[in-house]
Amino acid sequence: MKPLLLLLLLSFTFMACGQNKKAAELTTTEKNNTQTINKKTETMDLSKISNETVRKAIEALGNNDLAAWNAFFTDDVVFTDDGNKLDFKSFFENAFKHKEKFLSIDKVENDGKDIIGNFFAGQWGTFKVFFKFHQQADGKFNRLDIGQTK
Repeated sequence: MKPLLLLLLLSFTFMACGQNKKAAELTTTEKNNTQTINKKTETMDLSKISNETVRKAIEALGNNDLAAWNAFFTDDVVFTDDGNKLDFKSFFENAFKHKEKFLSIDKVENDGKDIIGNFFAGQWGTFKVFFKFHQQADGKFNRLDIGQTK
């Protein structure tokens, strides 16, 4: 009787191991599907942004390209976040470190210079924000106002 009991226990053990492996395979497949979905949603339609320079700046932000982003702004750019004047360079060095970016563009106003949308703000989470670009005659931005919208 003991050999039969041992055989039954071993059978159940092998069946359980097979089930765990199947569950692990499913988890991997689900992970791959999630990664594929995430990659698809990372591509955002920027064609709503009618101002070409703003569109390229938002694209640089989305691509996490700090050098390209900085090239759109004057050296003495004025920057505000929720009405508070801050240092542009240090603020965006931190933002790029956390890969902050727009996840969607919901509204474009002021000839394509005001953008409203959902924004991934790294350590702060995701919420709706506005970016208001102020553009000089030469095309560079000399002011950027950002903040959370309601």
